[in-house]
Amino acid sequence: MNRWLTRRWPAPHWPSIRGRGRTDAGPLLLTAAVIAAVALLAGAVPVLLRAAADDAVQDTVRRAGHDANVLAHANWERDDGPTGGRVRMPRLAEDVDDFRARATYALGPDLDAALLPPVAAVNGPILSITDGNVPRTLQFTYLAGDHDGPDVTWIAGNPPGAAVSDQYLETPYDGPPWPVQVGLSEADATALNLGPGDRIPVSDGKGRDKDVRISGIYRPTDSADPAWRLAPALLRPVPGADGAGTTRFAGLLSRDSLPDARLAVDEDQLRRTVHFAPEPDALTWDATAALVSQVVRLKAASGSSSDLDQTVKWESQLDTVLRDARTRNSAATAQAAVLLAGVLTATVLVLLLAADLLVRRRAPVLSAARQRGTALPDLGTELIIESTVVSLSAAAVGLALARAAAPGVSWTWAVPVVVAGAVAGPAFGTLTAARASRDRRQPANRAARRWIRATAQLRRAAVEAAVLVAAVAAFVTLHQRGLLPVASDGDTGELTGDLILPISALAVGALVGALVLLRLLPLGARFALRQALRSRRPLAVFSAAQAATTAGRALPLLVLVSTTALASFALILGATVTRGLADGAWSTVGADARLDVGADAEAATPALAERIAAAPGVGQVVVAQVTDPARVFSDSTLLTPRLVVVDTAAFQRLLATTPLPDAPALARLTAPGPGPGDVPALVRSSDGDLRTGTRLQLPRDGAPAIHLAAVGTAPSVDGANDVVIVDAAALADAGLPAVPNTVWVTGPGAARAVANTGVAADVVLRADDLRAQRVAPLTAGLLRLAWTAAAVLLALGLLGLALAAAAGASERWQTLTRLRTLGLRPRDVRWVAAGELLPPVVVAAVCGPLLGALLARLTLGPLDLRLLTGQGADPAAVLPWWLLGLVSVALLATAATVVPVESALRRRDRLSEVLRAGE
Repeated sequence: MNRWLTRRWPAPHWPSIRGRGRTDAGPLLLTAAVIAAVALLAGAVPVLLRAAADDAVQDTVRRAGHDANVLAHANWERDDGPTGGRVRMPRLAEDVDDFRARATYALGPDLDAALLPPVAAVNGPILSITDGNVPRTLQFTYLAGDHDGPDVTWIAGNPPGAAVSDQYLETPYDGPPWPVQVGLSEADATALNLGPGDRIPVSDGKGRDKDVRISGIYRPTDSADPAWRLAPALLRPVPGADGAGTTRFAGLLSRDSLPDARLAVDEDQLRRTVHFAPEPDALTWDATAALVSQVVRLKAASGSSSDLDQTVKWESQLDTVLRDARTRNSAATAQAAVLLAGVLTATVLVLLLAADLLVRRRAPVLSAARQRGTALPDLGTELIIESTVVSLSAAAVGLALARAAAPGVSWTWAVPVVVAGAVAGPAFGTLTAARASRDRRQPANRAARRWIRATAQLRRAAVEAAVLVAAVAAFVTLHQRGLLPVASDGDTGELTGDLILPISALAVGALVGALVLLRLLPLGARFALRQALRSRRPLAVFSAAQAATTAGRALPLLVLVSTTALASFALILGATVTRGLADGAWSTVGADARLDVGADAEAATPALAERIAAAPGVGQVVVAQVTDPARVFSDSTLLTPRLVVVDTAAFQRLLATTPLPDAPALARLTAPGPGPGDVPALVRSSDGDLRTGTRLQLPRDGAPAIHLAAVGTAPSVDGANDVVIVDAAALADAGLPAVPNTVWVTGPGAARAVANTGVAADVVLRADDLRAQRVAPLTAGLLRLAWTAAAVLLALGLLGLALAAAAGASERWQTLTRLRTLGLRPRDVRWVAAGELLPPVVVAAVCGPLLGALLARLTLGPLDLRLLTGQGADPAAVLPWWLLGLVSVALLATAATVVPVESALRRRDRLSEVLRAGE
């Protein structure tokens, strides 16, 4: 009871706190600088990644195009008349407006705010143009937004009008074709050679003729109006829209001609759809989860496609697009967290080393204070006050700088650094003061001394085993679970507890490697000492003896090896992503340049290819017919892969002379098919619908379908994962000649050769695609973080080397100065000092990059870098040996400068003072 009554709160001695702070201002400022710098990095990176995530979501939605639209479908009210015919409904356009308003209301306020104003589209069936020998199709379309459809200028004729003047009219089901007026664009009218007043000879899928009349020719006021994207054939002919070798034309309907369009086709053939395009600038990372859930809710409440009533049926891939964006953002966040965890681990080790140096400098003062009767709680409180003030002040400065450099600040990642800076110094200082007043004596019994050593070894082995177990668990979790959140829809962008272990795999792996080298270094030092004792070189003996004495110091080697390995990993990560982006650009474009020729110029593609091949600096030119999407059937199931019809030999040469992966299976395309009449094909599918051995049918307009037999796996073509490749000659023999519309060009002069072709074609350059990928928000952010982390880790390693040298400088130069009394020259003393310092540095310079390469091999796969590089598979690890060599050279060069600097600083030490030290 009296013991509890005599307890008191610690009473710090404030003059001692101020005095120690002034005396050791240099080490304290160094600690503060490290904490501030790392707090700046840790506070700014998460916020910058969040801003990059917002930009990435917007960029993903822009790239998705129509796939990100939200579509609302609904059937029409039946037009059955009282006498058994069909009734003309003059207010059909008003019904479309009402449907558009009803669909907008069903979205909800959050989803509506993220979408552009809706556009209603009414599309008729695909009709075949019956004149000519080239397969051509026609579809009439009505577009209406909040302010009617897109503006046009009628350069000939008039807008489409009503076919009859009566408001109410009933026509029999088996009556003659009902006339409907449409407008044609300039390009369509020129290609069809038709004008106002002409009829377009068309028939439906059952061979029934339709009465479609041209009322006028129009020119769009703004061809970039988003409404035109819903029906690009309203601007110009679209090749391949209805199958290989076909060209689609479109006729524009008006509010007056829309009722006639319904009577011109079967009752269920005119379909109305409201298109909601997303507003990319209104999308953020935080809003994507709610938007995904709302789109899923709409689709779940959607009516069935078999419902014949006017129930709204929702269709959208926006939820999938946003999920993909969230997956990439989650992957980038986890990858950044892995790098940050490595930086924080290295920082904590450096702070421990700085605290060790500070305590070594204060050891006499702390021991004297303890011997004078200062209580350990009081002394510990004084040290905690000092370190806490320094750590919190430095962290506040770093976070303030982060707030100035970024749109916000995150303090979570700075906590470990602040805790390490606040706790390490007081813990080491209190232990040093406690040892100074400890009355524990060294036992004279040899067995007791062995017991003490065995106990210390067991404690060390237990710590090492715990680190090893943690590393094994981290790597197993990383490979089994990965770094992506389990449920991406509920991912908030913050790291959860289940991700801490796999994220720390890199840092813990570096610690395990450093601990292994810490076990091996004393053995190597003792072996070197035994060899030196057999030689006749006293400098070698002295150097080996000094190295063997200091080889067991844990913190210096842990700092050097860990920082070097982690810096090497960051460099490897940056080099791997850079190479992956380059390979991804090759995969996306397919060559140095690609020409996607327009429908009007397809006939000139062979001559265009010959002209490009003759240009200077052009290596290869390969032409192909690429239809995306193509209509291919497999067991009555419609598939829409990318169909590539190409000269197999030329395509093989293209793959062999570029970084694109080879495709040995292409040789099978020129062999006979497995069955009579079968055309060999290579297939590739992301969902497994297309496999080797699959039988496919390629439909033709007005002719039997061509049978394809999948004989192998196709390479990815221009980044597509659903591909069917056939040989041009084999397909021509089957009755479908290829019409090339794609030109792949390689060589240093490819960009100049395709720049001014004089042909209507889209030019895609590999250099432009690579540049766009490199500046993509997430990719650019990760690359900047990788290079920054490598620089910070290297700086921490060099600082750790300087701290380690300073921590042992006093004892080292006392010993070396005494050796001078035996006749060593100053130059020899410097060689002995270098022999003591170099072993851990050499081990770190040699083994650190190798350990970083090993860690990269173990962790790069689960990091899912393919999500950022745009490749189909994870990129192979790239080892930038010249950068890794620079890391090693930087360590060795710094170590080489430490000895001359120490020698210059110790030159004024008096020999008499050194000889009396310790008395």
